[in-house]
Amino acid sequence: MDSVTIDRECRLIADAATVSEVRVAVAESLTGGNIAAQLSRAPNSVEWFCGGIVAYRPEVKHGLLGVPDGPVVCARAAEAMAANTARLLGADLVVAVTGEAGPSAQEEPPGTVCFGLFDRGEVSSSDETFDGEPEDIVTATVAHALRLVRARVDGDRREIS
Repeated sequence: MDSVTIDRECRLIADAATVSEVRVAVAESLTGGNIAAQLSRAPNSVEWFCGGIVAYRPEVKHGLLGVPDGPVVCARAAEAMAANTARLLGADLVVAVTGEAGPSAQEEPPGTVCFGLFDRGEVSSSDETFDGEPEDIVTATVAHALRLVRARVDGDRREIS
């Protein structure tokens, strides 16, 4: 997804969130604040974007976001990140991302990304695998996270994938 497409996606999120009065937030590890940066530039973001938490180190995920002991690149971690960010920031909808961009593996192979989603009280997760260099993986993760947010803001309550 190129920058023009990302900007378009963010405008669609902004339009839908403004109309539906959904408050959106993000919890990021792998993407280091890139999702929040994109959403904060969208139209009327002050009305619907609560903000984001960048929890890069495992101890921050465990301490601040209530990620259970154990691996931080897993569905349980992504779900905890999403649910606790919703609580901390007062959001209706939160996307959380945790994963491995590489070039070397720490917990999972590079390209492994876990997405958590808190949607008005319901928590779900999905895993994706992206190819490429670390920057390609981060870009693909940002794009996928924005698509997830847009689908849910638009009212699509299907399982995330």
